[in-house]
Amino acid sequence: MSAESESERRHKEKMAKRKQVQDAEVASKTIREKGLLIVHTGPGKGKSTAAFGLIMRALGHEWPIGVVQFIKGAWSTGERKALERFPDLVRWHSMGEGFTWETQDRARDIAAAEAAWAKAKELMADPAIRLLVLDELNIALRYDYLPLEAVVDTLKNKRADLHVVVTGRNAKAELIEAADLVTEMTLVKHHFAAGVKAQEGIEF
Repeated sequence: MSAESESERRHKEKMAKRKQVQDAEVASKTIREKGLLIVHTGPGKGKSTAAFGLIMRALGHEWPIGVVQFIKGAWSTGERKALERFPDLVRWHSMGEGFTWETQDRARDIAAAEAAWAKAKELMADPAIRLLVLDELNIALRYDYLPLEAVVDTLKNKRADLHVVVTGRNAKAELIEAADLVTEMTLVKHHFAAGVKAQEGIEF
């Protein structure tokens, strides 16, 4: 047997064993569908981007979708422009007033967060919505603009068929505990540190 064919045989055996393990793992899962509470957090770039990528997947299945932005306000972003092309499926609400260091007004920030949370609860109660993205909710919770216990309790008791994605740095431990899926974006290298400003199409 040639060295190449021996290598192919070993590879085939290895993949067959791997498939057997994977098939057994898949077969062990018994819950067919469940509305997930998903959290994207961490210091790395891509938390909101990943959520919007999930929206694109859901749109492919013609799911009605809700988006509530807790911090970002009237920014003209690429994702907002793109998703506004689906007015029959996407309900977009940018309700923040910018980052807290921009407003420098805690009472105003709290009022904006409360209004955004009220909109989020309204969308959560709508049986038509299949996926809801609460962009930068973690930031509102980090600065205590909203009552953490009440927010987490509402998310834990959401409709069984509703998927909710929460984004933002510094996710609270209570939210992480309640979530079904948590992904932490790790910062390895960022062009901003080298002096590159936020760019259209990349950051917004």
